[in-house]
Amino acid sequence: MQDEFDLPPETRDAVSRIFHLYDPPLWLVTAGDGHRRSGMIATSATRASIVAEWPRMLIAIAKQHDTWSRIETTGRFALHLLRHDDLDTVWRFGLASGHRVDKFADLVLPDTPGGNPLYPGALSWLDCRVEQQMGSGDRSIYLAGITGGALLQQAPVLTVATLLRDAPPERKAALDRLYIQDQAIDHAAILAWRRSHQRL
Repeated sequence: MQDEFDLPPETRDAVSRIFHLYDPPLWLVTAGDGHRRSGMIATSATRASIVAEWPRMLIAIAKQHDTWSRIETTGRFALHLLRHDDLDTVWRFGLASGHRVDKFADLVLPDTPGGNPLYPGALSWLDCRVEQQMGSGDRSIYLAGITGGALLQQAPVLTVATLLRDAPPERKAALDRLYIQDQAIDHAAILAWRRSHQRL
């Protein structure tokens, strides 16, 4: 059955070019529940308030990630911005699944006041507590109040374009493989969600 959101190839190409007009930062998302620590690299995080005394963030986390489970359990997470040249952190937290490996195995890290793993090599950190959640099939979208944070160092931020430009060929190939794999998982989840919401 045809999905009303299926786009013709020329529109898909236009949307892709529109998305590449801006360059989102990469965020390290960490969460812990007192027993396990999880971390992942995300691009779908954005400021969601201009009220200085009540800053908020909006993030979307795919449900297949181990970090999603920690956020669902605790209702909290931390966000870290990375230095423009800190590709090693992306390889650590972005290429392996937390379901299969302990990404924190050789790291001794403190916790933020909110109980999330604090990554000291980052440019900054924000403690966040979920205020509202919405499911979109493939992801949980969290509106979260910021409960703490600090600017640790001043430097340019690692962005998607910087990562893709500076990644060695074998790492870029691994990122591409994971992207295609996640795309298939997300496609099936969105389709099931739309069907359950009578969108088809």
